[in-house]
Amino acid sequence: MAKGKVDALLGIVFGDEGKGKVVDWFTPQYNIVARFAGGPNAGHTIIFDGKKFVLRSIPSGIFDKGKLNIIGNGCVIAPDLFMGEAKEIEQAGYTLTNRLLISRRAHLILPTHRLLDRAYEAAKGKKAVGTTGKGIGPTYSDKAARIGLRVGDITENFAEKYARLKARHEQILSELHFTDYDIAEEEKQWLEGVEYMKQFQLADTEMVINQALNEGKSVLAEGAQGSLLDIDHGTYPYVSSSSTTIGGVCTGLGIAPNKIGRVFGIFKAYSTRVGAGPFPVELFDETGDRLRDIGHEYGAVTGRNRRCGWIDLVALKYTIMINGVTDLVMMKSDVLDTFDTIKVCVAYRKGDIVTDTMPYDTEGWEAVYEDLPGWKAPIDGLRKKNDFPKAFSNYISYIERALQTPISIISVSPDREATIILKDFTKA
Repeated sequence: MAKGKVDALLGIVFGDEGKGKVVDWFTPQYNIVARFAGGPNAGHTIIFDGKKFVLRSIPSGIFDKGKLNIIGNGCVIAPDLFMGEAKEIEQAGYTLTNRLLISRRAHLILPTHRLLDRAYEAAKGKKAVGTTGKGIGPTYSDKAARIGLRVGDITENFAEKYARLKARHEQILSELHFTDYDIAEEEKQWLEGVEYMKQFQLADTEMVINQALNEGKSVLAEGAQGSLLDIDHGTYPYVSSSSTTIGGVCTGLGIAPNKIGRVFGIFKAYSTRVGAGPFPVELFDETGDRLRDIGHEYGAVTGRNRRCGWIDLVALKYTIMINGVTDLVMMKSDVLDTFDTIKVCVAYRKGDIVTDTMPYDTEGWEAVYEDLPGWKAPIDGLRKKNDFPKAFSNYISYIERALQTPISIISVSPDREATIILKDFTKA
């Protein structure tokens, strides 16, 4: 039997691209859907049959009742938030315990991790990163420091392990003079979440995935956040704390690089960013507000306003390169329906220096634009590329030429069926 492959779906800018919808659409073509990085700071929104679901830790393939879903070892999990998320899905009629595996190697987010997140941000003052406050960074810090708690720890001597790490956190909080808190109720809910997790299959998921691949089964790796928030390749220090790029698929699921098949890079027809950090294409005018309002650019988890701007080809060329993207997926194209002119960032400028490659530090750079005509027509009801307005087809062709990568899929509205296949991505 032919060996299976792992295809990856990655956000390739700053996240919030609509990965959940696309994973949900892709799921019928795969046997397994697996999350490989991140935690409840990433909200994947899925809309179908008039219902809206926001997934934070559970893979977006969970609504296909015939598919196995995996939370991989590269993820971090908050038991209380996981419990709330899972119960909401169960109440909608989906049984999870027989279709969701959780890696025993995934790390646990403690209530005190969330306190540390807030304390560290407060200590940075004006240099704060703008985290979600979900405890992601401190949890990954403990992982790197080899003191973290993992999912597999909840089945043996857990109370002692928990008390020891909690005391360590409280000592750090005291040193930071961050002492005005009461987590008694939160901790109670968290411990209930730990007990709730025990009913799920806590597994060596790397073994499960590799066995499935040996049997010729297919896996879709679902990314979280975006490539420019990668701890190594993003706009450091304004990044997430995990590996959000293609390398994170290998380390976060326990698979070899030669198991990677297609890499789908998902991006919006314009740009957004949440939190602090450089953003050369950001618009501070009425156009930026218009993009935000039309695109409903507010965080699925935090509700925060997203910073908005035109599409950034400098950033996209960089992330396509480091991820080895084979196919592009362009989302929210319909948001641009009413614009007379659509700008495209083709380079960055700082003083007399102009570059079309990603600088080491994008702070202080300004966008250099080219103008393209808008299509000035609603496209949300279209389902065939032959029906696209000419200006929209030209916009697609322009991006493909600039990025030297095919756009294989276009989304023209939030609905599941508003997904248009432009090119055959099933062939190698």
